[in-house]
Amino acid sequence: MSVAEAVRISRDTGSHQRLPRLNAVVARVAAIEGDEQRCQELSEMTPDAGGAASVAALALLDLALGRYQSTLDRLETLRRGQLGYTTVVIGAAADELEAATRLGDPGRAEAAFRRFETWAAVGGQPWAEAVAARCRAVLGEDESQYLRALELHSTGERPFERARTELLYGEWLRRIKRRSDARAPLRSALEIFSSLRAKPWATRASIELGATGDAGPTAEPAAENPLDRLTPQELQVVRLAADGVTSREIAAQLFLSPRTVEHHLYRAFPKLGVRSRRELNRLDLGQGY
Repeated sequence: MSVAEAVRISRDTGSHQRLPRLNAVVARVAAIEGDEQRCQELSEMTPDAGGAASVAALALLDLALGRYQSTLDRLETLRRGQLGYTTVVIGAAADELEAATRLGDPGRAEAAFRRFETWAAVGGQPWAEAVAARCRAVLGEDESQYLRALELHSTGERPFERARTELLYGEWLRRIKRRSDARAPLRSALEIFSSLRAKPWATRASIELGATGDAGPTAEPAAENPLDRLTPQELQVVRLAADGVTSREIAAQLFLSPRTVEHHLYRAFPKLGVRSRRELNRLDLGQGY
């Protein structure tokens, strides 16, 4: 089930309390893709229940864009607050550790990692244990832990995390002058990041691969679908508008105000490359709700 469909079901059933969490999921996707505007917009729509997840998404975006101090500040504030023991905050420890390491102070995030390490061991999920092994590798510059992480990643869960492990492993191998060994994990990381449209991560992998003397494939991600730039609510609004439904009717159907509907259209039009409702008719907006 897509997040957009989950949003529709939540609205149709009156389960509006689920919407912040669903928007936070899309915000994380935007963070992975490096779409700063979309990530920020979605995060602003996720107060209260989705607050920790949206802040974690913004921290991941900062990490992807090299803003390590901002990543660390956001996650430290979360960890020390009332939501510090929620799953999303505990799970962000790897981001916190990577940012701290980039700033030359890995010990600053070691407490966060130890908490995540315990959580991963108790949960027994391979992807979490793989990330814990990756963190141990980063802290100790321990190749056996990188290899352990990759072994655990072989289940196929969470390819983004696998690619991050391969990227860090490849970076480490290059730093210790094992450039030929670094190429295989870096090529794999680049392929996965590109398939996920994770632009900043693909760029980073491509640069690292080039530093080994291997130009490798280009870091061009899959062609972007303009609809992916819309928030779930914007997508609902433009689909209805394309069908000729008036703003007032859309507002009544989606439990919004007409002014909010117009605001969504105002934001959606430039994302889709159109200037009016009439131009929506030439777009393939997919199956409506």
